[in-house]
Amino acid sequence: MDAMSKAQDICQVIFVDEERIGRAKKKMKPEKTLSQLAETFKVLGDATRVGILHALSHEELCVCDIAALINTSQSAVSHQLRLLRAVKLVKFRRDGKMVYYSLDDDHIANLFKEGICHVEEG
Repeated sequence: MDAMSKAQDICQVIFVDEERIGRAKKKMKPEKTLSQLAETFKVLGDATRVGILHALSHEELCVCDIAALINTSQSAVSHQLRLLRAVKLVKFRRDGKMVYYSLDDDHIANLFKEGICHVEEG
């Protein structure tokens, strides 16, 4: 990328629009909320975890099912599910000796659907 190309994506003058900043500041979420969101996106930065979420966006599954579906070990899946649970992306329920996982709520399903749409639009 040459110097001319680099200069096209930044302002050519320094001007701070206090009104715009004021409006944006009123809409900004607290730092704690933004930090939690960053952690969520950080967890989503792994293809295995994304594969697990994709599977769970269609069907409630147990660890054995997920491991078979994404072709990895049950212990690896369990580890990834712990990370996903820690940021409230998945939840589980026990049914006798079986433990079934699903997405934590509709927000996660929507986030995942929107991410897929974004990627597929290319």
